Amino acid sequence: MQDQKMFCYQCQETARCQGCTVRGVCGKTPEVANMQDLLIYSTKGLSVLTTAVRNQGGDVPKTVNHFVTINLFMTITNANFDLEALENRVEQTETLKAQWLQKVDNQEGLPAAATESISRDQFAEKAKTVGVLATENEDIRSLRELITYGLKGLSAYTKHANALLKDDEDVDAFIQRALAATLDDSLSVDDLVALTLETGKYGVQGMADLDAANTGAYGNPEITEVDLGVRNNPGILISGHDLKDLEMLLEQTKGTGVDVYTHSEMLPAHYYPFFKKYDNFAGNYGNAWWQQTTEFESFNGPILMTTNCIVPPKDSYKGRLFTTGATGYPGCAHIDADENGHKDFSAIIELAKACLAPTEIETGKIVGGFAHEQVFALADQVVDAVKSGAIRKFIVMAGCDGRMKSRSYYKEFAEKLPNDTVILTAGCAKYKYNKLNLGDIGGIPRVLDAGQCNDSYSLALIALKLKEIFGLDDVNDLPIVYNIAWYEQKAVIVLLALLSLGVKNIHLGPTLPAFLSPNVTNVLVDQFGIGGITNVDDDLASMVG
Repeated sequence: MQDQKMFCYQCQETARCQGCTVRGVCGKTPEVANMQDLLIYSTKGLSVLTTAVRNQGGDVPKTVNHFVTINLFMTITNANFDLEALENRVEQTETLKAQWLQKVDNQEGLPAAATESISRDQFAEKAKTVGVLATENEDIRSLRELITYGLKGLSAYTKHANALLKDDEDVDAFIQRALAATLDDSLSVDDLVALTLETGKYGVQGMADLDAANTGAYGNPEITEVDLGVRNNPGILISGHDLKDLEMLLEQTKGTGVDVYTHSEMLPAHYYPFFKKYDNFAGNYGNAWWQQTTEFESFNGPILMTTNCIVPPKDSYKGRLFTTGATGYPGCAHIDADENGHKDFSAIIELAKACLAPTEIETGKIVGGFAHEQVFALADQVVDAVKSGAIRKFIVMAGCDGRMKSRSYYKEFAEKLPNDTVILTAGCAKYKYNKLNLGDIGGIPRVLDAGQCNDSYSLALIALKLKEIFGLDDVNDLPIVYNIAWYEQKAVIVLLALLSLGVKNIHLGPTLPAFLSPNVTNVLVDQFGIGGITNVDDDLASMVG
């Protein structure tokens, strides 16, 4: 351990499926990785104190709840590579800790993370002692990290809901209580398994909150054709997940002669009725996050990263890359919100005016917008297709895309699916197959895109609705199988949410998480039927028949 510069195994692409120890596969330096560890440690300490105050009957203000969720969001894979920004955040957290420590009546038995004061000149050395491997017991470590990564994903969704003025004190209190629990050495493996499932329960609640915030602000997604080509105007490319950022950008670019294009997980914004009123909302440019080094280059205009999924930029476009919210990259301009949540995007707009129009990389259209309300509207048609045998099975292929060659499995799997099957998808995993010509079944497209990764909530609601319509007692009796690709921590909370809803026999790939110890893996296999993937033909035979 002492010879390692860092240790991180929170994403699917971690080195050798064991852990990054020299530099992150994502591109983060050891210094950044260690500072993220320290930020998590300090945030856990703060959460011990806020939880104690709640237990005393006290209140925790929204500002502190939001602070905690942003801290977690900053440590998600591919979100923030800026060492100075992370150090500043640790310093602010330590200041808050000192304030909240004074509010706790009984400080006896509090963990060191809550009581010690860490000065900035101690950060680098302290960070090396508080990372993942500080927990020696492999199974306890595995469950603590599984919970923590789930909370990171939940915090990302909570942050987006907060941006739309949707707060949930129950979710915030749970996030902090669960973070505090990962410091409690008295908790057994069984206790932590129970907390893992409780994390999934609150994951469902957090995704429901975000769904309500998004649809309340922008309407229910509807079936929409999205252009893949380009116009002749200069453009701004917006990537990530934050719809409020998109709204502000579109409002500020009205009448400027600058078009706005979506990239990767921002594609589903086109499905919301609200955004269709903007004439300069042009279309979608490119594919999943990992292809951005070529696609950002050819876009020619500025790019706004609203959330995670940053790939370290090339010098050719680094000066055109802007970050906001929890994201950051050294050398790239960062745009903060004012005290009212407003962001000034004038610098991006002025830069866009001086840039060439995007270089076209593809043409045509893709169809999406099959969130829960839209599918419910088609319920009779879907049910008739199932009863007649026209649709034999639904395959949930939600989750994340990634750069590993082994992920071509998902494209091949989709191509080889029988013509009487329908893919239900959400997240950037869809880019492996959403541009294939898979046809339709009686007018129902064979790829139903519900939206972003958080819209996996829609897929769960659709399954529960079908269970009700068909009069089944168990959601697992539906003609639905799950072949999910994962990459980072938002996929972890989606997985835990599905488990909390009783969904079993989920196949997870392209590899099982490195942070699952053999014993914890056995628990997931025995209790929930979690499995990996093998090869397309064998998996098709076992999942579809």
